Amino acid sequence: MSAQSSSRPSSSRPPPSETAERSGAPPASKPAARELAGGLYLVATPIGNLRDVTLRALDLLAGADVIACEDTRVTRKLLSTYGIKTPLVTYHEHNAESMRPKLIKRLQGGEAVALVSDAGTPLISDPGHKLVRAAAAAGLPVTTLPGASAPLAALVLSGLPSDRFCFAGFLPPRAGARRRALQELATIPATLLLLEPARHLPRTLAELAAVLGPRPAAVARELTKLYEEVRRGDLAELARHYAAAGAPKGEVVIVVGPPEAPGETADDAELDRCLTHALAGASLRDAVAEVAAATGRPRREVYRRALALSEGDATTDSRAGSVPEAP
Repeated sequence: MSAQSSSRPSSSRPPPSETAERSGAPPASKPAARELAGGLYLVATPIGNLRDVTLRALDLLAGADVIACEDTRVTRKLLSTYGIKTPLVTYHEHNAESMRPKLIKRLQGGEAVALVSDAGTPLISDPGHKLVRAAAAAGLPVTTLPGASAPLAALVLSGLPSDRFCFAGFLPPRAGARRRALQELATIPATLLLLEPARHLPRTLAELAAVLGPRPAAVARELTKLYEEVRRGDLAELARHYAAAGAPKGEVVIVVGPPEAPGETADDAELDRCLTHALAGASLRDAVAEVAAATGRPRREVYRRALALSEGDATTDSRAGSVPEAP
């Protein structure tokens, strides 16, 4: 299967909603501010197309006493589009410890506090869960206004199984921690959803291919925007494509299909490929553990083949002869 990409052609005219956004034209109607009960409101915002905000979210944002956001510049763009003038305060990973008590105090005073992220659903890869936990512990009302979510949008566009999935967020930046994280993910019997900076995409896909093996995958970027693109293929094909084409621009979600069902195994050629990649960056012991988990092959069998490869005898039958016990 070759990597395939689906995207909106660059020459096509943008839909009317996107034309309105770029021109700054006001929406057809503005939400009417209404008095809100005090409490913490978790409000999903658009991940790209500003028309994806819900009517309920607009009402809430207009009527709240204050909006806590990651970046006031990003949130103000959304508010300006819809004529909303609610005050903004910042709440992000760098000031969360100092801002959290202030927001709790406002909630205790009966204010309606809206929490938003730069894009999508709050608490997905941001520090909002600590604010929710603190509000709940203080007996304060907490509710959510659901809406856009980049990981879920990528999942449904990928064409991969969606009955069971695991959102893994961002991988650790350090090589050793990344390898351990990937080894853990390799055994999860579900479709994987990962966020990754676009500049790291070629490297990350190569690492995923080495550790997880020949799984189907998709790279989704710029979701709901004019240049939305979804490229599908197996991990190795996608890694080769982005190694040659270079890192793309925009926000990226990687979707990886689940491991093969028990009883299904990679063939010997694929086993050799996985071991070669793993041995290039790990000890024999770690490479064997990694590939056994990723392919479903018995650890002893993988160890035999790893010994043959590390000794330069790639033609040795992995089932022949006696070898030391696998570590």
